Amino acid sequence: MDEPLLSGVSGSVRACCSFSTLKSWLPILSWLPKYNLKWLRMDVLAGLTVGLTTVPQALAYAEVAGLPVQYGLYSAFMGGFIYTLLGTSKDVTLGPTAIMSLLCFSVVGGQPHRAVLLSLLCGLIQAVMALLRLGFLLDFISYPVIKGFTCSAAVTIGFGQVKNILGLQGIPQAFVLEVYYTFAKIPEARVGDVVLGVLCLALLVMLMLMKTNLGSDDAPTYSRFAQKLVWTVATMRNALVVVAASIVAFSWDAYGHHVFTITGKTSQGLPAFSPPPTSDTTDNGTVVTFGEIVEGFGGGLAVIPFMGLLESIAIAKAFASQNNYRIDANQELLAIGVTNIMGSFVSAYPVTGSFGRTAVNSQTGVYTPAGGIVTSAIVLLSLAYLMPAFYYIPKASLAAVIICAVAPMVDYRVVAKMWRIRKLDLLPFAVTFLMSFWQVQYGIIGGVAMSGVLLLYNMARPRVKVSDHGILVMELGSGLSFPATEYLSHIIHTQALQVSPPRSVVLDCHHVSVIDYTIISEIRDLLSQFKLRGVCLVFARLQVQPFAFCLFCLRIQLGVINYNSADSPHKSTFSYRAQR
Repeated sequence: MDEPLLSGVSGSVRACCSFSTLKSWLPILSWLPKYNLKWLRMDVLAGLTVGLTTVPQALAYAEVAGLPVQYGLYSAFMGGFIYTLLGTSKDVTLGPTAIMSLLCFSVVGGQPHRAVLLSLLCGLIQAVMALLRLGFLLDFISYPVIKGFTCSAAVTIGFGQVKNILGLQGIPQAFVLEVYYTFAKIPEARVGDVVLGVLCLALLVMLMLMKTNLGSDDAPTYSRFAQKLVWTVATMRNALVVVAASIVAFSWDAYGHHVFTITGKTSQGLPAFSPPPTSDTTDNGTVVTFGEIVEGFGGGLAVIPFMGLLESIAIAKAFASQNNYRIDANQELLAIGVTNIMGSFVSAYPVTGSFGRTAVNSQTGVYTPAGGIVTSAIVLLSLAYLMPAFYYIPKASLAAVIICAVAPMVDYRVVAKMWRIRKLDLLPFAVTFLMSFWQVQYGIIGGVAMSGVLLLYNMARPRVKVSDHGILVMELGSGLSFPATEYLSHIIHTQALQVSPPRSVVLDCHHVSVIDYTIISEIRDLLSQFKLRGVCLVFARLQVQPFAFCLFCLRIQLGVINYNSADSPHKSTFSYRAQR
């Protein structure tokens, strides 16, 4: 083959590889060339529907984060643009969520400048994790920890909004004190807020049940148009309830009756595009340096990026499975990391994937991530033109939206399931659930630590089934690693070497696929003890050649090796008999 032809082939391969690499970093290149009018129509419809859900939720979640309501909208639009370029799921929508808002409040205490800086630092951590392919670290957060955290967060967030339903002021933020003072101040509740809040809750629950029962067998038979109307109204229930409550509040206010606690004045217009502040100034004029701010973030700087990634990837995987496509977990990490980095330049606090809005996006029939652009455009239009109207939004209506959003997160049935399947899983669940009422990040750290203790306990106490067939047969139920050394040695000594007379032992290693140097050293000592007592220690049904090789090395000064080839080419039996 001549040189020009070889050069051309090699250039084509390089071009193909480079374009393939570019597509892996920019997934938009995979679907944009195939984009068509049908996809555009469905993406616009989904984007509009999600946008009308996003605006009231963003305002409400800013309240959870302890920030002015406009910060919820600042955080809600960047994700749509970034995820369109970098995301691998057609359904996921990035923005403020109840859990991230609660975590943000627990770390920054409702200080806007620090919340924005937190977004930058979280985004950097997430992006670096993506570039280093560290997504596997999320596997160390167990399901009981996740459920314990979400249940606790739902209770904390939901009860935290009761004060707004009642129109109470001066309630502390610490959960225990919040519960105490909320009940203590019930006589001070404002009748207008209570009536409006209860009505909003009832309407939201009714619309949610209508949507849930729309496709069930027991549901009334509607025409196709009526079904679409009911579905549309129920899907946009948050926006409709907030708008209706705002009209009611405006009407009463216009006649001079200030019976509702309203949101009040908010900043109008788009946020300035500028780097997040790296220092802060307290009310008394003291300058807080970047290092002091980061030190104040403490463990939250590790917890928030992890929880953001966990929530978003779990949602992406769930909807990818439901809609028959695959996602790239590390690319999802990159998308959310870049979103938080760029969001910090427009005064956003940390965001992640939203389950509720993603479900709406999927149910509306979105075809590509481009639907997020339409959602972001609606948020930007709201910031530019609708902020004066947000003045009259009653806080009770936003509280009702939040309570209905977090109520499904309280999954009490999971406790019964864990009790039936594995009772020990209730330990990390309970630790996470209870500690999260003290400090959210401590709850997660405590739950992960408890899961780690259980994992190490299982490693240190492998299952050993002992049976007597004239000689003792000990069947090992899992791999052997150094934490199990003392436990295994103790069982062999008590069952075989410390009895009179000493007994021979067969170690059935059928399930053992992992072994380390510490175990090999202990086996060497055990063989010496068996040799001194004139009995045998036999290793049977070894599965892995490295294991067999390690044991083979023990022949020196310890005994004779008998090798028997098994029927399967992948299985061999080695017997190591300690000689008298």
